[in-house]
Amino acid sequence: MARHILVFYGSYRRDRQGIKLARSIVDALAARGDRGELIDAQAVGLPILDRRHSDYPAGEAPAAMAALAATIAAADGFIFVVGEYNGGLQPGLKNLVDHYLPEFAWRPAAIASYSAGPFAGVRSATAWRTTLGAMGMVVTSTPLGLARIGGAFDAEGRPTGEDGVRLERAFPRFADDLGWWIDAAAAQRAKVDPPF
Repeated sequence: MARHILVFYGSYRRDRQGIKLARSIVDALAARGDRGELIDAQAVGLPILDRRHSDYPAGEAPAAMAALAATIAAADGFIFVVGEYNGGLQPGLKNLVDHYLPEFAWRPAAIASYSAGPFAGVRSATAWRTTLGAMGMVVTSTPLGLARIGGAFDAEGRPTGEDGVRLERAFPRFADDLGWWIDAAAAQRAKVDPPF
């Protein structure tokens, strides 16, 4: 059975590069028989956090926020495509994620990081690991990092060059790790409700 995996991306920059990685991951998941769905924070367009989805009385949350809450709650797992902004988290993605909490809990997440330089967004990935764990997600141990993102995709969005080849080589293990945890979490939820 195909897994439904949400691929979150959060840059608002005019010439954003990470969207290429996010779209590539969605395509690679489909090639494996899973269903990846891109959740682009810029396209969703939530306001700066004032109230979380769960802070609204039933039926009163803004429509876009409520629709995304239902999508998150129905997904099997998550991939967060994260760039590094001054050594930390992308504010657009962090803002989107902070609108939700119970919708994410008890499901696995994986982190795919990127940067324009040689370090592949490792500091952002480290910060996101802490954030996602605090939100109740199990974060897989296999990261996916892409350095020099500006040259890693061709005009059609396919991985190319040395860094693109590294990405294609690393993706199967990254996806296998996430898939294993998605299946394990689903099996456990079928047996017993989460403890809280």
